Amino acid sequence: MGHTVYYSTRIERWNEFREFLENVCEGLGFHFLEGEDAVIVLPECHGVEPLEIKKNGEGFVKTNLVEPCHSVYLLVLHSVSSFGSVELWED
Repeated sequence: MGHTVYYSTRIERWNEFREFLENVCEGLGFHFLEGEDAVIVLPECHGVEPLEIKKNGEGFVKTNLVEPCHSVYLLVLHSVSSFGSVELWED
């Protein structure tokens, strides 16, 4: 059965967050894409969706509890609180 992480973000220090996340992705070997108001993390884990984080907004991503990507996504999402605020829940 699938597993989904839901989140709501408000990032106040957007440029700093983008730079931080790009460095994290580079260190993990994940691909990083950026737009004006959103970033996308493309993992190397099979069965895990790309993680899109919006500057201000809600989102969800199916991780299917595939490790290490599930835990990395949780850590990345919790790190948003250093740059603004985040709420997240799972099912």
